[in-house]
Parts: sequence; C-alpha cells; structure tokens
Amino acid sequence: MALSTQLHVVTGKGGTGKTTVAAALAMSLAGQGKKVLLCEVEGRQGIAQLFDVPPLPYEERRIAVGLGGGEVFALAIDPEAALLEYLAMYYRLGRAGKALDKFGIIDFATTIAPGVRDVLLTGKVYEAARRKDGNRFTYDAVIMDAPPTGRITRFLNVNAEVAGLAKVGPIRRQADSIMEMMRSAQTWVHLVTVLEEMPVQETIDGIAELTSARLPVGHVILNLVRPPVLTASTRDALAAGSLKTASVAKALAGAGLDEAAAPALIAGGAAHLERQRLQDSQREILDACGRPLVELPLLTDGVDLGALFELAERLEALP
Repeated sequence: MALSTQLHVVTGKGGTGKTTVAAALAMSLAGQGKKVLLCEVEGRQGIAQLFDVPPLPYEERRIAVGLGGGEVFALAIDPEAALLEYLAMYYRLGRAGKALDKFGIIDFATTIAPGVRDVLLTGKVYEAARRKDGNRFTYDAVIMDAPPTGRITRFLNVNAEVAGLAKVGPIRRQADSIMEMMRSAQTWVHLVTVLEEMPVQETIDGIAELTSARLPVGHVILNLVRPPVLTASTRDALAAGSLKTASVAKALAGAGLDEAAAPALIAGGAAHLERQRLQDSQREILDACGRPLVELPLLTDGVDLGALFELAERLEALP
C-alpha cells in the first residue's frame, strides 16, 4: 500500500529539455510498477507532442505503460478550468461559475491576480497528489512539468503570492495546504540544465532561491551531455597543436577516403575538444552546489518514445 504520493517538480531554463526530463522520469517510475500522473501547467502541449498523442484536455488520461507494468497518466492544467472546478468545490457555484466565465470574470481574476492563478495550478496538483481510492492514494507519484527556473520559486511559494490578496478564507487555506505539501519530505524540486554558462548560473541561482524559501531541492539533471569521441592520443595532439594536416590527409588516403577533408576534420576535432572543456568546467561548478547530479546524454536521433525509455533508465537513481 502506498503510504504517500511523491511529488516531483521539474524545472529548468528554457531550451534545457525539462519537459523531456519530466516525461522520462514518469516513464522511469512507471517502469518500477508505479501509477504516475504527469502534469503540465504552461499550456504548451509539450507532453502530447512527446508521446505522440492528441492534445491533452483538462482531464487525466492514460498515455503510456512502463516496462514494469506501471502506467503514466497525463493532465494539462488550465487555470480557467481549475478556477471553475475550485468555485464548484468550495462555493458550490456550478452553473453560476460557468455564467461568470461567459462574462470574462475568470480571465479577469487570473490576470489581475497572478498569485491566484498559481494557487489554482498548484492546487490541482495538490488535489491529485492527495486524492485516494479507498485507503490507497490514487497515484504513487505526481510529476509537474513546471515553469522555468527563473520563476519557479515564486510559482511554488504560493503563500507569499496570496498574502496580500487573502488573509483568511478558502484561498488562504488552500495556499497553506499547498505549502505544507511543497515543503514535505515527499516533495522534490529537480533542476534541469545543460553544461553551458548561462543555464548553469541560473541553476545555481535557482537552488539558492529555493533553499531560501525552504523548498526542497532534489537532483540537478545535466541534460544533452555530449560524450567524448576522441581517443586520448588524438585529444593530446589537438591540445598540443601537433596534429598536422599532412599526417591526417595521409591517414585518410590510406583508408580510401578523401584526403582533402583533413583540415575540416582537424577543425571539427578542435571544436569538439573545446566543447568538452566547457562541459567539464561547468560540471565542476555544479559539483560544488551540494546536490546530487544525474547526466543524460545528447540523443542525436531526437526524442521519441524509445528515447524516453532510454533516458528513463538513467533516472532510476532519483528518489
């Protein structure tokens, strides 16, 4: 029997592949036989594209089965639909809530008070994570494909966002409950980055902000890591500048290849060596952040369901 639902919040700078990582984590947990809910809150339909399914509605829908027999359900959380659900749940405004929507009240409320919008989005995740079927939680794990690192602390720290809007009442009580879940031992905020200067710095800043807000930082996931492709001798020769065009051309000719490609090969090797140096230097910075690191390789053939299974195996170390 599940004692509690794990909540994994996945964030990262734009372009680092956080949606892919969130999907791969869902497949990893499903591979362990768990029932998983994968949520997105930004309206991009990134999950549907990754799993090659129709655009997700505002309802939980099974989209994949893991190798271990677990299931992945997905949900695209829409703030307007969440507000209608909230009004029906707490104020019993069923038809009246839909009438308000016709007058644009819901759009007005979520635009004029963005803190309320975040409460609605995280509140739906809270409801799914705490829902039970009998004595068992509905889901063993809930994964949120969350906003980017630069906005994640503000997004999750809903108490601070609604402090000036609601001192008491249902919204405040829901915000308090959400914060209790966000800071619990069952929640982890994982940060996705690539080994480049700006994303790594944003990751370091994000860890500091989350820690300051007492939000639990999980793993730092190094995505799109390029593997070394040069032999040690070639690497040393390139670094020393001793790899000459004539010797490379001779080797190409001996293999029956066009020796005119030698200059381009040397330039490409030097560029690859420089990228590896950059990766190594940024990895050293992250080694000092105090959080466990997980590396995911660059997949040159793109990301499909098979690639998600491959990445899922690398994420088995996550809690």
